[in-house]
Amino acid sequence: MRLETARLSLFPLTYEQLGLYLRADGSLERSLGLVPRARPIPEALVEAFRDDILPAMLADPANAPFATLWTIVERDAGRAVGDLCFKGPPNGDGEVEVGYGTYDEFRNRGFMSEALGAVCAWALAQPGVRAVAAETETDNAPSRRTLEKNGFAPVGAADGRTRWRLDRPAAAAPGAGR
Repeated sequence: MRLETARLSLFPLTYEQLGLYLRADGSLERSLGLVPRARPIPEALVEAFRDDILPAMLADPANAPFATLWTIVERDAGRAVGDLCFKGPPNGDGEVEVGYGTYDEFRNRGFMSEALGAVCAWALAQPGVRAVAAETETDNAPSRRTLEKNGFAPVGAADGRTRWRLDRPAAAAPGAGR
């Protein structure tokens, strides 16, 4: 599976590709035909892989796109510019949560706004998904702008974090207009 935008390709990583990602030595990029790059992996992401992503991929392969990391590739340059992921399949209210990050050297170029728009459109077209949620540090202006550009609205704040939500448009709901 692959999503395409004007400048980007986004694709969910397989279980095997997640292992290459964790090596952080350019092996994932080489396997995908991209420009290799070493990248630091924050400890929080290593923990997310161990505690959430890898177990979820094994436990529920049918929901892999909602469990795995998606790589964001700038097509013309053939390089990965960031990642995003859902934090599991839709909950009982039909909500999925998304998290994202742009590699430092690719920030402020609109890549994440473009990628987030594509992945949210895909998610909201999936059965059982009625909304996409996100959470940011309240003072993270770039992340706030990314969410606002994609139609997210703030729905609450606590402990220095703001919760955001993007609802499926009524016309886009399965069965709407019938």
